[in-house]
Amino acid sequence: MPQLALYTFGVLTSPLADPAPLTREFLDSGDAVYRRISRHPGYLARAESADGGRGTLFDLDWGAWGEFVVPAWYDKGRTVETTALAATLSLWTDLGSAFDAVYTGLHRAALNRRYDWFDRTGHPSHVFWWVSDGVIPTWQDGVSRLEDLHEHGPAPQAFTFHHPFTPQGTPTRAAAEEA
Repeated sequence: MPQLALYTFGVLTSPLADPAPLTREFLDSGDAVYRRISRHPGYLARAESADGGRGTLFDLDWGAWGEFVVPAWYDKGRTVETTALAATLSLWTDLGSAFDAVYTGLHRAALNRRYDWFDRTGHPSHVFWWVSDGVIPTWQDGVSRLEDLHEHGPAPQAFTFHHPFTPQGTPTRAAAEEA
């Protein structure tokens, strides 16, 4: 049975190493949000570093999730002192479960604050695509799909909550209508 991959990417208003008070609020809320999402029905897995998270995102061992990469348009730093981004890569059973996890509870409260924490870049902040059962998407897959979504709009290989596709590649109802 196909699984749904989700890649999210945002550019923070200040670097992770020296965050402004608002960015500190974002970082402080992250653990609780991840814990809640990981228990949500339909959640399967997310990219976590294999080495316990010591180092920059770019230096970590992500195991089967591949080397950490970012979209070409990201123009802030890549060092411990200058990295100013947040990215996730996860697997879900279906679009409705992912929609419910993102738009309810702690994540919804955090989402309501996104413009306090993230720059408005003019690029999509998330992208979905279907993968075969047992396939682990890579960071490169997520970046490629996000860039494709930005350049060409929603399609079966790169879509959003509001313009989704079935695993067979046909348009379907918006996730908001399913919830």
